[in-house]
Amino acid sequence: MAETIPLPRPRPPESGGPPAAAPEDESDQVADKKKPDQPPPVSACFTRLRELAAVKQIPDINQQGGCGATDVVQLEAIILPDDSRVAVEPAPVFRCEMAAAFTDWIREELAAAVAAKLGSPLRAVENADAFSCRGRNRVVGAQVSQHGKANALDIRSFKLVDGRSAQPTDPYISKEFRDDMRKSACERFKTVLGPGSDGYHEDHIHLDLAERRNDYRLCQWDVRQPIHRVLPSPHIVSENQPSSHIAPASLPVSAPAAAAKAEEKSRNRPSRRL
Repeated sequence: MAETIPLPRPRPPESGGPPAAAPEDESDQVADKKKPDQPPPVSACFTRLRELAAVKQIPDINQQGGCGATDVVQLEAIILPDDSRVAVEPAPVFRCEMAAAFTDWIREELAAAVAAKLGSPLRAVENADAFSCRGRNRVVGAQVSQHGKANALDIRSFKLVDGRSAQPTDPYISKEFRDDMRKSACERFKTVLGPGSDGYHEDHIHLDLAERRNDYRLCQWDVRQPIHRVLPSPHIVSENQPSSHIAPASLPVSAPAAAAKAEEKSRNRPSRRL
């Protein structure tokens, strides 16, 4: 019989080697899926905007009905060149590009116009609506509004440092200020809607950056003047209900009144006897 050759001993595992992978726990996979969405990488728009405003980056929006947006921010306040702040109340959520356009407009034009034309610095902008997943003009079944794309802002009023509040749709606010505001807004935004546009914007101003063919823009805002009602003069009296008011002698006397007065005077005049 041939001699049996012994086999060598097994080689021991090398120290410092990678540990064997543990089997993956299904609960870890579920936990990963339940983690909230993280904000996307910082965009060039956000990098610039955070130097000009108090702003937070938030996750992208993706909702049913076609509502959604990327590079989304929440704008809390705008920092003016003199380092004072203009709050936006409540803080709107919209696309960074829309937030940047609004911030530039406030910093470069509107804040100075408010102080010069309305007599007090701007303290805050009242936000009537920003992101809102809905159809145009809140009509059920209508095309998705620019608000549903986080691409629009509605301005209700401006709050001033002296405590006053000024609505840009108020006909009693300086017409020069409202004319200038309309002009500058229509130059910066793709859509501007206000009183007289469609019946849905009588008490606020809508701004958005909607993209249209051939860069078509909408600027529909009637800058209205006050309606002065002509009241009856207190010196005009009704024949059925005479007024106790005594008209000054300087006021002209109406023709019937003058004739009656002349007749009474002739009746009371003493007659001459020849």
